[in-house]
Amino acid sequence: MLELDDVTVRFGARAALDAVGLTVADHEIVCVLGPSGSGKSTLLRVVAGLQHTDGGRVRLGGDDQTGVPVHRRGVGLMFQDHQLFPQRDVAGNVAFGLRMQGRGRGADRAAQRRRVTELLELVGLPGAEARAVSSLSGGEQQRVALARALAPEPRLLMLDEPLGQLDRGLRERLVVELRALFGRLGTTVLAVTHDQGEAFALADRVVIMRDGRIAQSGAPLDVWRRPADAFVARFLGFDNVTADAVVRDGAADTDWGRVPVLGPVPDGTYDVMIRPSGVRLTAPGAGEGPGYLVESRTFRGTHVALRLCPESGPVLEAETGLRDAPEQGVRVGVEFARDEVVVLGEGPARG
Repeated sequence: MLELDDVTVRFGARAALDAVGLTVADHEIVCVLGPSGSGKSTLLRVVAGLQHTDGGRVRLGGDDQTGVPVHRRGVGLMFQDHQLFPQRDVAGNVAFGLRMQGRGRGADRAAQRRRVTELLELVGLPGAEARAVSSLSGGEQQRVALARALAPEPRLLMLDEPLGQLDRGLRERLVVELRALFGRLGTTVLAVTHDQGEAFALADRVVIMRDGRIAQSGAPLDVWRRPADAFVARFLGFDNVTADAVVRDGAADTDWGRVPVLGPVPDGTYDVMIRPSGVRLTAPGAGEGPGYLVESRTFRGTHVALRLCPESGPVLEAETGLRDAPEQGVRVGVEFARDEVVVLGEGPARG
């Protein structure tokens, strides 16, 4: 459905997109993640035709989009701030794209009304046609914006931080509903978000960007289990990462001492991550290393997150059960579970 071939966008000396290659298959949901300035929103604007490129090609359905204006690309775009028309009621907003296609005149008016009714039922707002936009909650406005984007039956739907302005509970409910809806409709989706939980819940494939390039692309579970490198691991929230760790004889020399790795792993220099769930607490002096001070403990619902400080060196993140969590200020020892120590990427980082 969508192909980006070596797409480059420069703002002065900086490359917002640096020879990016990406494909999105029919009916696939792809979510693009990355820190601010990584190029993810620029990528969306390029596909929509809102941003000039300095090189490369964008193809939709196999057709080169160079010179094709926005309104002829057959894509739908839903923005973070909804951008609903306050002077129009709900039906008027949903029907906007249909009118732009010339589908709201004469005999088409009845078909337009049926399409609006169908879409409002689809997004969970039956009977809302005459409601004023100002009377809607944030979640309801989001649903109207989605119905408006879907109305012209775009071959590609693009979402720009689609749930960013909603509270956490509503966001978590809507992301489940969106995935189910897109599955029923067979919609091809390219979404940009900063929310990792949202992306991993919605996507068939996650793309992580860094400095205008794709750092990793893969199924959500694969990316979560095996980040490509130290940058991706830290971006996903794994702080126990040692770059350039020497691995030999089945163990890695990390910032927290020598740690067993799940193998076989050829000897070499790798980026190595220790999952917090793989840090097992012991009595002081009974584990590996000099011992740690519990700097802080944070309740996370199903577990307690701990920050452990050694006498020197970086903080170690750990997780423990609710009953077993030590108090702040207590000293503990640690052991490392081999199956929770991850050698990142497909091969040695260097050497």
